[in-house]
Amino acid sequence: MPHAAASAGAPSEVPGGERHALRGPFEALGDPVRRRLLELLADGERPAGALVDSLRAEARISQPAVSQHLRVLRDARLVTVRADGTRRLYAVDDTGLDVVRLWLGRFGDPFAQPLDALATEVARGRRARRRGTGGTGSDDATSAAG
Repeated sequence: MPHAAASAGAPSEVPGGERHALRGPFEALGDPVRRRLLELLADGERPAGALVDSLRAEARISQPAVSQHLRVLRDARLVTVRADGTRRLYAVDDTGLDVVRLWLGRFGDPFAQPLDALATEVARGRRARRRGTGGTGSDDATSAAG
């Protein structure tokens, strides 16, 4: 079944273009174990054994199951792996995360408007203090006491 292998992995030569390229990272991120693996790798490179140990401390999962999850993340370009002797070291791969960020960017920054409003209020307060008006009555009393 070639389609199943392609959907778990990196983009392939099938019709669908951008949508097919997006499917890999988003399908990989749809699994809570894979999301947890990415969280564990957020602080930097870790050996496969340490990842297995961390997951086993949280849930019943076998080493082969963790290896399969890591393979899906690798195929989706969300993690990289390198050999260090007999160990396999995994790290977050920005390639797949950039695809996710780019897609999410189409929806705008959910924090931009509230932060813009906060910046406006801070600027308004500074102007008021420079003019000596101090803003609300309770603020005037506080600033006069301080």
